[in-house]
Amino acid sequence: MTTRIPIVENILSANDRMAARNRDLLDQAGVYSINIMASPGAGKTSLILKTLEALNGRLKLGVIEGDLATSIDAEKAAAAGLPAVQINTGGDCHLDAAMLADALPTLPLEDIDLVLVENVGNLICPANFQIGTHLNVLVASIPEGDDKPYKYPGMYRGVQVLIINKIDLLPYVPFNMDYFKRGVEILNPGVVTFAVSSKTGEGMDEWADWLVERVKNNGG
Repeated sequence: MTTRIPIVENILSANDRMAARNRDLLDQAGVYSINIMASPGAGKTSLILKTLEALNGRLKLGVIEGDLATSIDAEKAAAAGLPAVQINTGGDCHLDAAMLADALPTLPLEDIDLVLVENVGNLICPANFQIGTHLNVLVASIPEGDDKPYKYPGMYRGVQVLIINKIDLLPYVPFNMDYFKRGVEILNPGVVTFAVSSKTGEGMDEWADWLVERVKNNGG
C-alpha cells in the first residue's frame, strides 16, 4: 500500500493563504496592486517607466522588482524617482506570496496609490502562483512571435489585462496580429487589451487613463 502526499497542493494552498493576507494588507492601506508578467526581454521594466511618464503625477507609484539576480531593474526604477524594492529569487522562476509579504512592508505604502510588481521573466510558472495583487497583467512583445498564446495557454488564461508591447517593430518583424488575437480570444474572451510601444509612447496614454480609473474605482 502506498500513501500519496499532496505536496504541490499543500504548497499552493499555503501560498494562497499568504496571498490573501497580502491582499488584506494592501486593502487596509488603500493601495491597488498589479502583477506584471512576461517573458524575459518583453519590456516589463520599460513599460513601468513609460507608465510613470504617461501618468504624469496622477498616481503615486511604488515598484517591486523580481529577478533571479542583480538589482538592475530596481535601480532603474529608483533613478526615475520611484520607491523600489528588489527581490532576488535565486533559482526560483517566479515570485510567490511569501516573497511579496517580505517586500511590501519595506515600501512607504501610506504614500503610494499603486504598487507595480514586476514578476520574474517567465511564461510558465508565474501564472500558477497568486501573490495577492488585485490584477494580473501580461506583457507580450512583437519580437516574441504571434504563436505565444497557443504555446503558453496557461499564462494567457490567467490574466485580466494583456499589453502588446513593441508595436513600433510591426513593420520589421513577421507578426500576424489577427492570428495572435484569435489565440487570445479562444483562451481569454474579453480580456482587456492595449497595444503600446514603450519606446515611442504610442498607446501609453490609453493604458495610463484606464489605469487611473481602475485605481480610483478601487478595481471596480
